[in-house]
Order: sequence, then structure tokens, then C-alpha cells
Amino acid sequence: MFFRVPVLMQFLFKRRIWRGKDSSAVYLTFDDGPDKDTTPWVLDLLKKENIKATFFCIGQNIENNPSLFRDIIKNGHAIGNHTFNHEKGTDTKRTTYINSVNKTEALYSSELFRPPYGRMNMFQVSKLISMGKKIIMWTWNAQDYKKSREHAQIIDKAKIIQGRDILLFHNSKKSAENMKKSLPEVIKIVKQKQLLFKLLD
Repeated sequence: MFFRVPVLMQFLFKRRIWRGKDSSAVYLTFDDGPDKDTTPWVLDLLKKENIKATFFCIGQNIENNPSLFRDIIKNGHAIGNHTFNHEKGTDTKRTTYINSVNKTEALYSSELFRPPYGRMNMFQVSKLISMGKKIIMWTWNAQDYKKSREHAQIIDKAKIIQGRDILLFHNSKKSAENMKKSLPEVIKIVKQKQLLFKLLD
């Protein structure tokens, strides 16, 4: 698994959005929340650092943590749809997948959509685009969910971050240890590069 997504992959799947528009900025994103053990910590850190981020939320987690979900919005962060049950598109029938997206859409309407695992088939892609969704991918993946990944490696790989990158972290129990140890340092490195943090739109 690459920290930086190869340019060839971005070219092959060009109906998806891989990079932000502003070359003087990066776009910090979090998948899989809201989660009661990690999201409050993330919100506190972002407030302290004066950073806005985009949270791709699972519908079931929104239902389970409604006040936490409201806190994300109250803090001025953007929300994206991440399906209702974190379905992998390539293993899920098109109707089931779109129903999952719509179920989450009913809880909060957003143009932004990120496929769990980054996996979708071309029929799902076409349908979501026809629904007006922007399919948001990433160019730099912290891989904070991997138990085999040392947080020091994540921090070291932050040196390759550049303008327009969409950064992927996770606010979930599985990723908690690596995310909490690496995110503050990654933010520091991005700021040292004099890059801004922007919301996806």
C-alpha cells in the first residue's frame, strides 16, 4: 500500500477527484466517524491548531453518535457521505450500495462522497455522478489503521506531502493509537512547508 497514490491510478480513474484545487493548500480528511473515543480528541486538536477538515461519516455512526456529529458541524468542518455500513463497492450490488448512500444522505445531505476502501465499480461511479456526487479520493494515505505501521513511518512520509494533496486519516478505534501519535506531527510538517489547510467543496 502506497502512502502516495501513483499518478497512473489517478489517470485511470479520472472521474474521481484525487486532488484539491489550491496548490498552496492541503485538504485534511477523516474517514469512518463519528467515534466517541477518537472524534472528540480530533476536534480538540483541530480547534487548537485552527484547522478545518472534512469528515466522511458512516451513516450508522451518525445515528449512534448524534451529538458528536453535531459537534463536527458546529466546529465548522465539512461533512461527506461514507455509506451507511461501510460497504465495499466491488463486493456490493449496485442497488444495495446506492441505497446505503441514500440512507446516509437522509441523515445529512452532502455533495461529497468517499467510497469505503476506495473501491467501487463503474456502474456505481456513474450512478453517483448522475446524482450530483463528487467522488473524493486521496493522494496521501496515513495508513493509520494498519497495526504493522509504526507512527514514526507516518511522520517520516509526511515529508512528501505537497500542495493540492488530499490527506487521509481515520477517526476510529482501530486507528486511534497511530492517528493520535502521528497527526500532530504531520500538521506541524505541513505548516513548516507553509501550506494552508482548506476544506473540500
